Amino acid sequence: MESDKPDTSHSPIPDLVGYRGMGRWLLLALLLIVLDQLTKIGFDHALRYGERVNVLPVFDFTLLYNKGAAFSFLADQPGWQRWFFTILGIGASAFILWMMHTHRSQHRFMLALTLILGGALGNVIDRIAYGHVVDFLLFYWQNWYYPAFNVADAGITVGAILLIIDEILRLRGQHARSS
Repeated sequence: MESDKPDTSHSPIPDLVGYRGMGRWLLLALLLIVLDQLTKIGFDHALRYGERVNVLPVFDFTLLYNKGAAFSFLADQPGWQRWFFTILGIGASAFILWMMHTHRSQHRFMLALTLILGGALGNVIDRIAYGHVVDFLLFYWQNWYYPAFNVADAGITVGAILLIIDEILRLRGQHARSS
């Protein structure tokens, strides 16, 4: 019985969409990067640095540049942190790609890694292109402010939460199977 699928085993062009089940995840990471970059470019053109536009009583659009990492960690340094965090982001992305390659069948885990990968590379692009990360989402309550962030940061955060949920559910499943 013949298969309806074409034989691509001798094709010089790899099947990126079906390549070991990673294509759709890489495409999702790319979509996150594109959304991140488009929103950063849009806010960078629409607002002046430090300007705030109130959206809700607890949320503003703003335009801030972060030369450091999360929560402006090391932002006050003379510039070495740009390349440190760039190399760290590229290294983390390489590790994530390896993890994705070795855990292709774990869909929740793959989604978590995909979001972290897209977010990390979105911020790496900023560091290389501008020397800082563009942030534009600001949540606050009265005099308390959460540090401004962007779509890439949201992807990293949601991905990290999914990693924790995935691990909890995996351990629960192991415990249930052993009981």
